[in-house]
Amino acid sequence: MDTIKSRFLEHYPHAKTELIYRNIYELLVCVMLSAQCTDKRVNIVTPALFARYPDIKSLANANLDDIKELIKSVSFFNNKARHLLTMAQQVLADFGGEVPTTQEALKSLAGVGQKTANVVLIEFFNANVMAVDTHVFRVSHRLGVSRAKSAIDTEADLTKAFKTQLFALHQAFVLFGRYVCKALRPECAQCFVQEFCTTRSNFKPA
Repeated sequence: MDTIKSRFLEHYPHAKTELIYRNIYELLVCVMLSAQCTDKRVNIVTPALFARYPDIKSLANANLDDIKELIKSVSFFNNKARHLLTMAQQVLADFGGEVPTTQEALKSLAGVGQKTANVVLIEFFNANVMAVDTHVFRVSHRLGVSRAKSAIDTEADLTKAFKTQLFALHQAFVLFGRYVCKALRPECAQCFVQEFCTTRSNFKPA
């Protein structure tokens, strides 16, 4: 595990999210929108959304149909629009208009599960937590770090295996999974942890 950890940190020394944001409010909205959607698509949608609703208060007082119109090109936009509106209203009512900064408080918000909460904490505070999205799940299983069936259990396995610098490893695993260890046509020739891969024989060289 130490070798896997050191290689990821070496190859991705400054890994950061590809979501574009300016503050914790925008980060939370971006992460909520990114569920089962690409960061690229989210970055196309958010400039107009943030121009119309630049802060929690304005979003809390938004018209639901207007939010839907602004984010209609992202996946599950109806549900996400409702979650965004309710989330903003909760932050205004329960947290004085300030986005909370603990996992428990973030998870109390509409549309915010453990993965979303952890991504916000990782990106904004470099918190020593792991978040498991589809890329992290795939990479950790292909490398044999986890065999868990759920994201929550995979998160626990990764936390136990690596212990420290989890925020950096999360970002590195995401980028590695997005551009190298892809779901259908992984770029095995670019892989720097080939000797640990449990599934390489299943793929033809890209």
